[in-house]
Amino acid sequence: MSVLCGKKILLGVSGGIAAYKTASLVRLFIKAGAQVQVIMTPASKDFVTPLTLSTLSKNPVYSTFYNQEDENAMWNNHVELGLWADYMIIAPATANTLSKMANGTCDNLLLATYLSAKCPVYFAPAMDLDMYKHPSTLSSFQKLESYNNTIIPAESGELASGLSGEGRMAEPENIVAFLEKDIEGKLPLKGKSILVTAGPTYEAIDPVRFIGNHSSGKMGYDIALEAAQMGANVTLVSGPSNQEINHHLVELIKVTSAEEMYQACNNKFDLVDVAIAAAAVADYRPKNVASQKIKKNDSTFTIELEKTKDILATLGEKKKNQFLVGFALETENEIEHAKLKIQKKNLDLIVLNSLNDEGAGFGKPTNKVTFIDKNFKIEPVELKSKEAVAKDIIEKVKQHFQNK
Repeated sequence: MSVLCGKKILLGVSGGIAAYKTASLVRLFIKAGAQVQVIMTPASKDFVTPLTLSTLSKNPVYSTFYNQEDENAMWNNHVELGLWADYMIIAPATANTLSKMANGTCDNLLLATYLSAKCPVYFAPAMDLDMYKHPSTLSSFQKLESYNNTIIPAESGELASGLSGEGRMAEPENIVAFLEKDIEGKLPLKGKSILVTAGPTYEAIDPVRFIGNHSSGKMGYDIALEAAQMGANVTLVSGPSNQEINHHLVELIKVTSAEEMYQACNNKFDLVDVAIAAAAVADYRPKNVASQKIKKNDSTFTIELEKTKDILATLGEKKKNQFLVGFALETENEIEHAKLKIQKKNLDLIVLNSLNDEGAGFGKPTNKVTFIDKNFKIEPVELKSKEAVAKDIIEKVKQHFQNK
């Protein structure tokens, strides 16, 4: 999964011959999973049509502050567009547009939106060789970089004038690759390793029956994805689950039983900075597993159970500098039981669920949690989607490293 997946990209197109490449650029953004809106300068429409970019982006293309052909039309709000975007990319960025950006000239919708944008801004220069090397252009580059805008370097090759040299707008594939690499390099958990457990465990009774629970694994999978999107290298150890994950920073290890999850976690724990135990691991398993299917002969049937190994307690004993997060699903005396678990298992943070809260628990898209840290600071959180809860948990991880 691309780091651009789910991101909102505002593409500004200015009036250079390289504007024809923006059709491919929009397609690549969409393929990466991004949402795209396009703003064109009036001059850029001589090189690529708004209809083309609107069709590819699946959104209207903006060019003017209002529709001059419709006296009742609402204005195109440049402030709203600037606030919508996670990233703004201006490609091609002509010498004219770059100069206006650098000096705060605001004579079209694209420039007004640029000046309103709160997000990171990237620009991909496109012009002829002599223009690219001109001191005024180099001055524009320096000014824009001083504004924390990021240049996507031009490439060398044959130019529209017939000359050959530096000034070609980077190819669309290279623009996307540049963005992905630059964004990943600035992510807050870049270089951190995180272990996440998810889902239930199944403890065999015989070859066809097992003891399990109703955990879907969604909470753990959402945590793993959010951690990866923040730049972490994630190992996701998952019990049986129908959930899916597709991200190049996530290593998925599938297990079935508590013992298999125990072994996988112990093998990885010394190598990680953070462990988040979101799995609903069975506390007990059948002491003796039948090698053949047990026949239904008697009116009653007794299974002798034995305790499984406590994964979280074991990680707590082994912990050195790792930030260790546990989960507690309780039905009574929730806070007291969660505090006791923090102490017994040497946790830094516990995420408390109560089955008494509507919308929380297994098999639901929402969760209602209370955070309790090792100092027993209690922070209740309102009912949220599990994706939003995952963001809150990873935010706690980010705060931990920021405070170190």
